Amino acid sequence: MFREMMRKKQELPEAECIDILKTQLRGVLSVLGDDEYPYGMPINHYYNEQDGKLYFHGGKSGHRIDAMKRHDKASFCVYDEGFRREGEWSLNIKSVIVFGRIEFVEDQQTVYQISKELSRKFTDDEEFIQQEIQRSGPRTLMFALVPEHITGKIVNES
Repeated sequence: MFREMMRKKQELPEAECIDILKTQLRGVLSVLGDDEYPYGMPINHYYNEQDGKLYFHGGKSGHRIDAMKRHDKASFCVYDEGFRREGEWSLNIKSVIVFGRIEFVEDQQTVYQISKELSRKFTDDEEFIQQEIQRSGPRTLMFALVPEHITGKIVNES
């Protein structure tokens, strides 16, 4: 169902893909939007090692939510800051694309726990995290991307 990578030498091992998903702060979530136009938006995420899902949060309505309710298939692309090899000008970038299906998270305990984990990617101020969750929690919708295929590669920009 999913295409094989053409340049196998550039393919990243699954463990490295997971590491990128865990460490990078944000990526681009793409869904099928209005009139079947692709709709991609930058968004922060949390990769849960226990269930292998990517979690996102946002408002309870809008273009993104309408699109996800119409079509549950989505992709998420994340990439690192890149690096330069000694003596080279070109940047080497590692990227990961996750293909999967969206599911909405209904269980409030899960929403609360994932919200804390997502927040910890940005701050270790537990008091701030607790206050934000209490303040914004009732207006927050959490959803997950359940991976069906994960692929990663390293590309040299030269």
